Amino acid sequence: MNEIDVIRTNHLVDPALHIWGWEVPVYLFLGGLAAGVMIATALIAAAMPLRQRSAALRWLPFAAPVALSLGMGALFLDLEHKAYVWRFYAALRLTSPMSWGAWILLGIYPATLLLGLASLTDQDLARLQRFLPGPLSRWAAGAQSWAQHRELGLRSVNVVLGLGLGVYTGVLLGAMGARAVWNSALLGPLFLTSGASAGAAFLLLFRLADHERRELARWDRLALLVELGLIALFLVGLLNGSAQAQAGAHQLLGGRFTAQFWALVVVAGLAVPWFLATFEAKKHSRPTMAAPLLVLVGGLSLRWILVAAGQA
Repeated sequence: MNEIDVIRTNHLVDPALHIWGWEVPVYLFLGGLAAGVMIATALIAAAMPLRQRSAALRWLPFAAPVALSLGMGALFLDLEHKAYVWRFYAALRLTSPMSWGAWILLGIYPATLLLGLASLTDQDLARLQRFLPGPLSRWAAGAQSWAQHRELGLRSVNVVLGLGLGVYTGVLLGAMGARAVWNSALLGPLFLTSGASAGAAFLLLFRLADHERRELARWDRLALLVELGLIALFLVGLLNGSAQAQAGAHQLLGGRFTAQFWALVVVAGLAVPWFLATFEAKKHSRPTMAAPLLVLVGGLSLRWILVAAGQA
């Protein structure tokens, strides 16, 4: 009885705690992707006036709230008591990462929608208004006029909220000290960098202007290198941690998740796309979709494997 009370070696209780399925890693991935899109579209738009932006870049700020909504939909499916989701907004708990995250998510919608409207030309707005009912169409016109006079501030807000969202997706796991694999201060920066890389890769899938594509590809190559370095530090931290942390590290270094982690995350998700993107940049060859797609696969795999390893 003492053994059960102290270290909880009870096969009838502990397996029931392993309850996170596909919904959580999908939410973490789409949240990081939305953060990356917010940061990338805000920063790249700051470097050029509206008339120099491609049609794709003008519309892509709206991808962030769409990705975030899909991710929150996946998270909603995971909730046990769905009718009480409103309680996240009943208070702000300064010591709770989940409470901070809920309020950050709430602020992202108006920030991204207003920046998206500010990025549209009058012709773009006319196309959008054809799909909107009368009152909403008039609101969009007024909101666009208001947002275009405040675009600089909106870009700054989007970068700040994007950084907060990207870090939050990692802190959400890192705050759970009982899970040795997740108990690392590096998860926040790691997930932020991975989200920034995924956001840039997502934008590269669209028909951007050459100067926009070159800038995004340069950011993505840098993010991939930083992400690889953070993964190395994350593993070193686990190996030098407690016995439980070392056991968690060995799941990725010779254990159950080794093949998936190294094949999908390190090789396919980081090394191969970095080499492809570097080759395309140096040879000035026509860019392909292979590198961005591999980055997205690697970003999703990173979260899926870490969520599974933390519960194993």
